[in-house]
Amino acid sequence: MHPLFDYVHRYTGTLLSEDEFALLLSHFTYKKIRKKQFILQEGEVCKHFAFILKGAMRQFYVDDSGMEHVVNLSIENWWAGDQESYVLVTPSKYYIEAWEESEVLLITYQNKLKLGKDFPAFNELLQRLDERNTIASQKRITSMISMTAEQRYKNFLESYPYFSERFPNHIIASFIGVTKDTLSRIRKKAATR
Repeated sequence: MHPLFDYVHRYTGTLLSEDEFALLLSHFTYKKIRKKQFILQEGEVCKHFAFILKGAMRQFYVDDSGMEHVVNLSIENWWAGDQESYVLVTPSKYYIEAWEESEVLLITYQNKLKLGKDFPAFNELLQRLDERNTIASQKRITSMISMTAEQRYKNFLESYPYFSERFPNHIIASFIGVTKDTLSRIRKKAATR
């Protein structure tokens, strides 16, 4: 089965017919993305959200001192995009880069709205995704405010065990809000326990 078909079924419980799925899929554009290629750069408007069929991506911003800060990591069956820029049609503050060779399905905001109106299953999917994203954001904010670096790393491993195999330490360190050296010390300490 197609990954998007499985995704819709998994999150909504709805089995689309072949014709329904073909119509749904026609609202997306397939694209291959080279490793290190950007699908969004700071200052651009996010015109598409990407459903990742294959590969891994990171979303980050660069502060005034030139330091990169990773805000999202995405792999297969995840979405990548800047929600604020996508919805409000404003310049993005972020870069979204393919960390691996990737294949994605791109959807415009207009097509997303159309699918949400025409396909109850897709509308349900969007609602569940918004709920899950809100919960994940709240958990991430809470961990950044109240957890130690060691606790954040442990929480990261529990929440995203597969990310540690796909992204290098400096990306993981940035994602959990610590330096690469701090993460190295945490990992070393954990290995001696």
